[in-house]
Amino acid sequence: MTLRGKAIPATTTDQRLLDSRGRSDWVHADPWRVLRIQAEFVEGFGLLAELPRAVSIFGSARTKPGSEEYELAERIGALLVEAGYAVITGGGPGIMEAGNKGADEAGGVSVGLGIELPFEQKLNDYIDIGLEFRYFFVRKTMFVKYSQAFVVLPGGFGTLDELFEAITLVQTKKITRFPIVLVGTEFWGGLLHWIKDQMLPTGKISPEDVDLIHLTDDPAEVVNCIKRGHETQEREMEERAARDADERLGGNGS
Repeated sequence: MTLRGKAIPATTTDQRLLDSRGRSDWVHADPWRVLRIQAEFVEGFGLLAELPRAVSIFGSARTKPGSEEYELAERIGALLVEAGYAVITGGGPGIMEAGNKGADEAGGVSVGLGIELPFEQKLNDYIDIGLEFRYFFVRKTMFVKYSQAFVVLPGGFGTLDELFEAITLVQTKKITRFPIVLVGTEFWGGLLHWIKDQMLPTGKISPEDVDLIHLTDDPAEVVNCIKRGHETQEREMEERAARDADERLGGNGS
């Protein structure tokens, strides 16, 4: 920065830092927020860096224990652990708690990534690794970076937000294509019909975009869909590596 004339502050940066007197609202200023954001990224990356392959489960925090949807999420969490995946949720109650519970009781790694909210909400009791974030976008980055698939059960606006962000990131190739599985044909069927009947015919999306979403009611099919998606990814990566090797050899030969 260059400061001249009246722009030169009356005190030095060190003086303001070390002076405990006066107002403390500076900690809420934008430059300080940058450091808080940086700290959340560093802590999240550090805590989750050694996480095994993982799948995120999304859904309503309002789902009651003992309900059909709760038990479905619990079963999916357990099956994912049996298939070799860790389970990541938003760490709260409802579907999130059910997914964590299924993973925890199956002996797997259960992760909760919570968010600071104006109403009280704490991490559920079935989490092995937990973090609570101030910033939604930092939390979303952790979901995307450390998940190899998204499983989305019935939920509200927050669930829709996570779903469409994941679809958009895959569609625009900002992230490697990974499976996105909707669970609940009755709940999600109308949305998929609208996408196919309104968005697709009017050219708002491409035909292949519809294939980014898988719909099922069967917990076993959820896991199978994810496994098939990862097998396809690995095959495509091997084919790409082989093509690159052939091109390099061809270039050396010429």
